[in-house]
Amino acid sequence: MSIQQTEVLYTAVATAENGRDGRVATDDGKLDVVVNPPKEMGGSGAGTNPEQLFAAGYSACFQGALGVVARQEKADITGSTVTAKVGIGKNEDGFGIIVEISAAIPNVDAATARDLLEKAHQVCPYSKATRGNISVTLV
Repeated sequence: MSIQQTEVLYTAVATAENGRDGRVATDDGKLDVVVNPPKEMGGSGAGTNPEQLFAAGYSACFQGALGVVARQEKADITGSTVTAKVGIGKNEDGFGIIVEISAAIPNVDAATARDLLEKAHQVCPYSKATRGNISVTLV
């Protein structure tokens, strides 16, 4: 389900120069980073890379979704963390990515944590955007 232009609350704007071996900056100057391919892909690894940026955004978004779900379920997620691992590799179309989302939720039992993760995965905008396009595993 997509949103309509009139429903957009915020739009982030970032511009890349020289693709994976250059620079990415936001229009407001809050993010301005050098990007380089990681050593594992033949690059210098000196800067960050698109996979790290995607992992940072996905983990932050998913943590927010987890908070929304926890409030609805009246679950205490104080001290919780969400980690996103984003892998890139070759596939039949060239390259593709896979994601693993893991969470540490110290104040709930394992079954409750799993339920919260599944529900957060249904409401997280990043999860919605990638659903059916990439493999996302919840841990």
